[in-house]
Amino acid sequence: MSIRAVRRQVEQAALAISLLVLATGLSMRAFGLADAATGTFTAGTFLGIALSAWWVAEAALHRRLGVDIIALLALGGALVVNEQFAGAVITVMLTTGRSLEGWAAGRAERELHALLQRAPKVAHRYIGDDLTDPPLDDIIIGDRLLVQPGEVVPVDGTVFRGPAVVDESALTGESLPVQRDIGDEVRGGAVNAGGPFDLLATTSAADSTYAGIVRLVSEASASSSPFVRTADRYASWFLAITFVVAGGAWWWSATLDRAVAVLVVATPCPLILAAPVAIVAGLSRAAERGVIVKGGAALEALAIGDVLLFDKTGTLTNGRPTVDEAITAPDFADVADLMGLDVLGLAASLDQVSPHVLASAIVRSARGRNLQLVMPTETTEVPGAGVRGMINGHVVTVGNAEWTGATGVEPWVIASRQRTDLDGALTVFVGVDGRPAGALVLRDPIRHDAARTIRSLRRSGIRRVVMVTGDRAAVAVTVGRMIGVDQIDADQSPADKVAVVRRENANGRTIMVGDGINDAPALALATVGVAIGARGSTASSETADIVLTVDRLDRLGDARLIAARSRLIGVQSVVLGMVLSLAAMGVAAAGLLPAAAGALLQEVIDVAAILSALRALRPGRGEERMDDATTTLAHRFTAEHLELRPNVSVIRDAAGLLGEGSGEAATAMVAVHRAYRLLVDVIEPHEQEEDRDFYPMVASMLGGTDPTGTMSRTHIEISRLTAHIGAAIEQIGDDLPNAEQTSELQRLLYGLYAILELHFAQEDEHYLSLADTAPD
Repeated sequence: MSIRAVRRQVEQAALAISLLVLATGLSMRAFGLADAATGTFTAGTFLGIALSAWWVAEAALHRRLGVDIIALLALGGALVVNEQFAGAVITVMLTTGRSLEGWAAGRAERELHALLQRAPKVAHRYIGDDLTDPPLDDIIIGDRLLVQPGEVVPVDGTVFRGPAVVDESALTGESLPVQRDIGDEVRGGAVNAGGPFDLLATTSAADSTYAGIVRLVSEASASSSPFVRTADRYASWFLAITFVVAGGAWWWSATLDRAVAVLVVATPCPLILAAPVAIVAGLSRAAERGVIVKGGAALEALAIGDVLLFDKTGTLTNGRPTVDEAITAPDFADVADLMGLDVLGLAASLDQVSPHVLASAIVRSARGRNLQLVMPTETTEVPGAGVRGMINGHVVTVGNAEWTGATGVEPWVIASRQRTDLDGALTVFVGVDGRPAGALVLRDPIRHDAARTIRSLRRSGIRRVVMVTGDRAAVAVTVGRMIGVDQIDADQSPADKVAVVRRENANGRTIMVGDGINDAPALALATVGVAIGARGSTASSETADIVLTVDRLDRLGDARLIAARSRLIGVQSVVLGMVLSLAAMGVAAAGLLPAAAGALLQEVIDVAAILSALRALRPGRGEERMDDATTTLAHRFTAEHLELRPNVSVIRDAAGLLGEGSGEAATAMVAVHRAYRLLVDVIEPHEQEEDRDFYPMVASMLGGTDPTGTMSRTHIEISRLTAHIGAAIEQIGDDLPNAEQTSELQRLLYGLYAILELHFAQEDEHYLSLADTAPD
């Protein structure tokens, strides 16, 4: 049992005894046993003296001026002036205050303790065909484990046999279970909410995500908060004021009774208790949202910081490249039909055997689109060039342009390179039988919640936002403009990042956000360092003052709101309690408040201050979240967006083919028909369901007058343009379009493509990212 637990048990026992003594004395007085009642009250007073002396000595050992000295003097004074009943009431007041402090601290820390209590306890490991139950510390990377229903996942790993349905609420704050398919990552600390599944361990128990969170939680306390230390200093001043008022009342009235009454109501408890309770409540609320704050000082620094610095890769962007677009060479469409695989399917099939980081991104994107892949044969890989193999009897190559047979002078190659250069994207070429078949455009997409988070942080008091990255300037500028930063520092080494933080430290209180090993020095130098720990490095997580244990940037905005609100509530609670205490001291000094009544009033003041501080446990304005039903819909439409967005390029490609002249008119019309079917059969139904099912729920949560009205108007415009495209196709019929019809179709297709791209981005940023988590 911990020292804190023993202390709380002693305090609870003291409370029970003091209440029993007071009740016994009152009963004796009621039955006319005055002397016995006085003796009982005296015993209660001595209990209070013993407890106060203990607490004063304990404070002295820590080199603090124990404010319990006021209670000790009040108890001694009560005996001197024969106010034994008041002394017994003061003892109850003291023990109640201590128990109330313990209850408040426990209430404030409940989310932190909940994380510790959910630690994995068992593991089942396969040894051949046998199943064993080894200690958690014996689990090593590569072990195949069985996770039974209801058990906590013991280590990080990937699903080996599944699927797995897991409850990640302890890690992410997300209340709904999520499904992880074979090959998907599952983090230690999640609870198996479905049937049994096999897990392939990728970490040991000590290095798992949950173990890291537990280590971080153990560091969280309010003891180092500057605000709490300031409150302690004010409590010392309060002692001096108390002695002056009590002495003055004694001198003016020439009676010790008034001095004792002043001492009884002099309660520095609002200063001692309210500040740390509010801060610890903030730590607990942040932990509930998946943000571990390493102490009250870090929470307060987050609340008052005014200069924000972001790393780019993995912080403002997802940190994992994805296939944004598949470009098919003009003369490859027929070959693709014969092979049964499109450009992405060919590249992903071949890249299944490649260890390259972009290969895994291509395979992941193909599987996300539910493409059926083929296992290649006779594969070879040349570093710096690409990979080659046989697929369905054809030689397929994936890599740079020269490796795949592209000369670089083909119009579609030039166009794709120009587009990717402007966007800071990467191009991977695909070839079949020595001829270029197409290209894949890969981007590290900006987080959907990045721009919204930065706007939210600006509203909360951030006056300057700086992006500092090791990436090249062209890419950094593109990202910086899209999310709205004030300054971009690109091509920065770790030493350069430290210099940037040092420069900005001169401008204000800095908050540095990063996720990689190269960010660790900068995180340590900033006023407060924030690490995105869901996929970030151990070094950055251990160096940072705050760790986001979920892979969501908007939780930083949540944490800042919580920090600011906790600090404000702490100040309000201290002011409330001190004003009430000073007023009571004045009334007691005037002789209008006897010691016994003053003891009861002091207890009321303590309770009021602590209950005020506990308001920090409740969500404040701006912390609204979707309910489970709305979150489920948000996940569904997010998944549909992920599937739809790559296909939207079909609309732009059709418009581009229309502009290549009459020689490609037939091919262009095939593409136009395909784009129209996508609009009518897939996109329009998706938009209609959003407008009917999802938007009303979001509007109800956001409040105000028709907050989703502009987005609904965009749905109408999408439907209108789709109808115009359908009318144009019907007018052309089986013929080829003339110049005017071609121009009109191009205008409609390009316009609709731009609207859809903007609309999807707006929905992702404003509505869908409000859900607690996004599906993988």
